[in-house]
Amino acid sequence: MTETAHLDGGVLANGSVREAVRRVLPSTQGPGRVLRAMDRLERATALDGLADGLRSAVQAVPLGRARDVLHGRWLGHPVHPVLVQAPIGTWLSAAVLDLMPGQRRAAGTLIGVGIAAALPAAAAGWADWAELQSRQRRVGLVHAAANIAGLGLYAASLTARVRGRAFRGKALGFAGLTAIGLGGAIGGHLAFRQASGANHAEAVPDLVEPGWHEIGDVAALPVGQAVRRHVDDVAVLVVREGDGKVHVLADSCTHMGGPLSQGTIDDGCVTCPWHGSTFRLQDGWNVRGPATAPQPAFDTRVISGRVEARLREKGPDAAGPSPETA
Repeated sequence: MTETAHLDGGVLANGSVREAVRRVLPSTQGPGRVLRAMDRLERATALDGLADGLRSAVQAVPLGRARDVLHGRWLGHPVHPVLVQAPIGTWLSAAVLDLMPGQRRAAGTLIGVGIAAALPAAAAGWADWAELQSRQRRVGLVHAAANIAGLGLYAASLTARVRGRAFRGKALGFAGLTAIGLGGAIGGHLAFRQASGANHAEAVPDLVEPGWHEIGDVAALPVGQAVRRHVDDVAVLVVREGDGKVHVLADSCTHMGGPLSQGTIDDGCVTCPWHGSTFRLQDGWNVRGPATAPQPAFDTRVISGRVEARLREKGPDAAGPSPETA
């Protein structure tokens, strides 16, 4: 007997059912169209010329300490995802009001508020974008382009509404919401697929076993220079000071995973060679961005001329001097 199944009131053979499902659901045999498109975008070197020029322009803006504010160092993670909630929320609310009678003025007000709120969100986004790797910058450039298009459409929508062209204003508003939605989807790829803004040393506490771990002879550590060693399978930065103190931090920079052991040591801090994030050797605190998370730090001690380290569980603010035993 041939097995059959009902689909939308019709009777189809199993092969037809499978074909119908295949058309509706994403393929499980390989990357779908969206993923293939994003992969091509990541490899689109044709965007690099524009991206490099914009990156230089963004980095040249004399923001001073405001740059760290835009990165979200004060918050402990990027502030851009927080700021975008305001324009997205107001514009989505305006779209709902546009579907209801008698809400023309309220919808227009929300669109205006969203336009104003988009400016600081964009500033934070550009500040973060300028400190990304090339593949991420390509995706981020298209993400920004979609959002700029959406912002332009909303500005045109507000203009049309002020001039009394209600239908045109609504149409432009829905077009703007579509562009912003596309930008948000691309931003999701940037954040979750490419780990932009993520803490790249977050896994260290789960990879290092509790207790003390031997690193090596203290005499083999050059004074005032960064060297790379390992605690379990975790690469660490080790710096020996002139007074015999030894500092150990996770080597992978929290910002983008840069090798801190190849960075510069100055005034009790290490500066990442990739994007310039600066961390305090004593406790891993990020004193300058773009890193928004501190660096995992280790307590150290010297026993019989051998350096040992253990992961420090307390935060930077509570960190005291490292325990050292001669």
